[in-house]
Amino acid sequence: MTTQYDETYDVVVVGSGAGAMAAAVTAARNGLSTVVLEKSALLGGTSAYSGAAAWLPGNDATRRAGSADSTESGRTYLRALLGEDELDRQEAFLEAAPAVVAELEAEPAIELVAQAFPDYFEAPGRVPGGRSIVPRPLAQDALPAGLAELVRPVVDRDRAGLGHDPDQPLVGGRALIGRMLHAFHDNGGTVRTETPMTELITTDGRVSGVVVSTMDGPRRIAATRGVLLGSGGFERNQDLRTKYAVPGAAEWAMAPAGTNTGEPIAAATAVGATTELMHEGWWCPGLVTPDGQAAFTLGFRGGVIVDQHGHRFANESLPYDQMGRRLSAEPDRIPAWFVFDSRSGGVAPAITMPAAPAEEHLAAGTWVRADSLAELAAGTGLPEQALQETVDRFNGFAASGADADFGRGEDEYDRFFAVGDGPNAALVALDRPPFYAARMVLADLGTKGGLRTDVDARVLGADDRPVEGLYATGNASASLSGACYPGPGVPIGTAMAFGWRAVQDMLRR
Repeated sequence: MTTQYDETYDVVVVGSGAGAMAAAVTAARNGLSTVVLEKSALLGGTSAYSGAAAWLPGNDATRRAGSADSTESGRTYLRALLGEDELDRQEAFLEAAPAVVAELEAEPAIELVAQAFPDYFEAPGRVPGGRSIVPRPLAQDALPAGLAELVRPVVDRDRAGLGHDPDQPLVGGRALIGRMLHAFHDNGGTVRTETPMTELITTDGRVSGVVVSTMDGPRRIAATRGVLLGSGGFERNQDLRTKYAVPGAAEWAMAPAGTNTGEPIAAATAVGATTELMHEGWWCPGLVTPDGQAAFTLGFRGGVIVDQHGHRFANESLPYDQMGRRLSAEPDRIPAWFVFDSRSGGVAPAITMPAAPAEEHLAAGTWVRADSLAELAAGTGLPEQALQETVDRFNGFAASGADADFGRGEDEYDRFFAVGDGPNAALVALDRPPFYAARMVLADLGTKGGLRTDVDARVLGADDRPVEGLYATGNASASLSGACYPGPGVPIGTAMAFGWRAVQDMLRR
C-alpha cells in the first residue's frame, strides 16, 4: 500500500459540512489519523449558511436547559411520523444522538446550548419549545491563526465574494464549523481545500482509498480504516435533478455555487453502491433574489402567498419544508407571489437569507410595488378580482382571529414567529399601502436522496451487503426521515449522528 499511494491516513473524510466535521473530530480525538478533503476553497458547505440547529434527542445540552426532551420522547415522535420505516436506523440514530454531543462537548473548543425552535408537527413526543441545540458564537480571533478564513462566510457575503465581517463573531453554522475545525486542528487533523475527490479506489473488493485532483495533478490517498462521504447532495447539478425528477432548479438551491454536484455519489455507485430517495429534497420557499438565485425564506410574520390565479393555497406559517411541498404540488404555484403591505417598512415580513433592499428587488423586477391592489395585480399579471377577494377574505380572518381556510396561527410553530397585535398574532391584515409582491419559487436546502446506508453508515450494495471500507452521511446518503422533515436541525443532527457511528465502526476495524 505504501508504494501504491502517495500518502496514507486511517480515515479519509470527503466534504466539510456538519456531518463530515463531526466524524472528523471523532476520528481524530480517538487517535485515528484523519484528513478532510474539501472540493471548494472554503469549509462548511450549506451547513455554514445554516442556523446550525441540530436535532439530537436526549442530549446533555437540552438536559442542562431543563427541557422536556429525552431519548424516549424523540423515539415517540419519530415513530409517530415515520412509522416502522427504517426502524433499525431510527434506533441507531437515537442511540448515537446523545453520544455524539457528549463526544464533541468533551473538546474545549466545542460549546453547545439549547435554543427554542418548535418541532414541525403536532404529534406524540413533540417537546414544547423544541429540542434543538446550537453552538455558542465564536470570536474569530479565538481560532488558531488562519482557520477563521477557511470557514465559509454567511450566505450574502459569500455570494458577494466577501469574507467574514471582521467585526463580528462567527455565529450559527459558521460557529459550528469553526468550533469543530478548532477541535480537529487541536487533535492533529489535516484539512485540504480545493481538493475534489474524483474516484474511489478498491483493493480486493474493499474501498481502500481515493483519487483526488490537485494543482499538481492527481494524487492517491489511502484510507486504512475507511472513507466517509459527507459531501452533500446533488442539488446544484441540473442534469441530475432532471434525471431523477427533483422539483425546483439548481439555481434556486441554497448550496454554495460550485458545490454539491453529486460526483462522490457517482464515484460510490461506480464501485457497487446503490441509491434511493433520489427525487427527494429538503424544501423551502425561496424569494427570488435580484441576481436570479433564491433566498431561503421562513418565519412569515405577515402577508399572504398566492398562486398565479391570485388564490391562497396553504397556511403561510407552515414549517418551510411543508410549505415547499405545497408550492410544488401544482404547476401554477411556481412562481408564486408573496403579497404584503407597508407595515414592515418595505422589508419582507419574513426571514430571508440572503436579504436584499427593496429598491434592488424593484429594479430587478423580482418585486412589484403599487399603491393599490389593482395596480399590484397589473404589475404581476395576477387576476385583479381574485387578488382583491383573497386579501379581503384574509383581512376578515385577521379581524376575527381565525383562518377558516388553512388554520394559520393554530399551531405552536405558527405562533413562534408571529408579531401581530390582533386576536391571532399570526394573522396581520393587509391594509396599509403601498403594497408589495415578491416573486417566490421552490428552493431547497439540499437533495436528500443518496447512497443507501445501514445503522453504522456503511454504504450498501445491490445485495444489501456493505461496500467494505465505504461510509456515507448527510445528504450524500439517503435520509433517515424519507419524505418527512420532523424538526429544525434534523439534516444536521442525523448527519452528525451517523458520522459518529461511522467512526465507531471504523474504530472496531
